Amino acid sequence: MALRINDIAPDFTADTTEGRINFHEWIGDGYAILFSHPKDFTPVCTTELGAMAGMAEEFAKRNAKIIGISVDPVENHHKWKEDIAAVTGNAVSYPLIGDTDLSIAKLYDMLPAEEEGTAEGRTPADNQTVRTVFIIGPDKKVKLSLTYPMTTGRNFDEILRALDSIQLTAQHKVATPANWKHGDDVIITAAVSDDEAKERFGAFETVLPYLRKTKQPG
Repeated sequence: MALRINDIAPDFTADTTEGRINFHEWIGDGYAILFSHPKDFTPVCTTELGAMAGMAEEFAKRNAKIIGISVDPVENHHKWKEDIAAVTGNAVSYPLIGDTDLSIAKLYDMLPAEEEGTAEGRTPADNQTVRTVFIIGPDKKVKLSLTYPMTTGRNFDEILRALDSIQLTAQHKVATPANWKHGDDVIITAAVSDDEAKERFGAFETVLPYLRKTKQPG
């Protein structure tokens, strides 16, 4: 069954470049960014892992941990990290999961459950659907999933922007409009009456009967 928004992110235990983890325990009381790769030593993914390493402090400021996953063995991940640092100038300090039996890729519906075999002998094209980014909340529920083709490098500024929106809207009764970024005006949700909106946010603009905008709270 497909993994949807607000589903509990499947728990698992796995070996990583930082040791063996239980995923839900590792997440703790913050957010997690789980992003997947079809194979080690692939060009686009090399740039992506380095980009995330360079943004690690920004995610940490938002109480969000980063964790990568590739179907190859952990020992390969350690060798790959050397290339990533050399190419991007950023050292990967977050864990990389080894998923040699494909079990986590299947658990997260990135490969068919009936897929047979192991990572050995598989090409990136065999695993091309293992290209999803998940944002998982402190409640261990999926807040976002976004899948890219192998030839399109991911925009992690967008993942950061989405995380800002997810955290803001979890705290306040607001939504964020198209192309919103931190500090822009927000939308007051339909669940909030005009009277409550005045109490919560002060001034607001009624653009349409169902569209009310106000300054970003907090």
